[in-house]
Amino acid sequence: MNTEELLKEINALAKKKKEQGLTDEEAKRQKELYAIYLQDFRKNFKQRLDNMDVRYPDGTVKSLKDAMESGKKRQ
Repeated sequence: MNTEELLKEINALAKKKKEQGLTDEEAKRQKELYAIYLQDFRKNFKQRLDNMDVRYPDGTVKSLKDAMESGKKRQ
């Protein structure tokens, strides 16, 4: 299931919950979908951070991960 389909189903269940309530099975499905969405969101966010670079005023460039590690050592 792609993200667009996932969000459509999540939104449909949220709308139904607000308007008339959910059955136990639908509530369980909603929790499963939220968990899948959050897991995917976190994975994508981590990938974006892993691909980010930090450019220092002196012109050097480090990956964000390396910059964070060197910052911890200075403290």
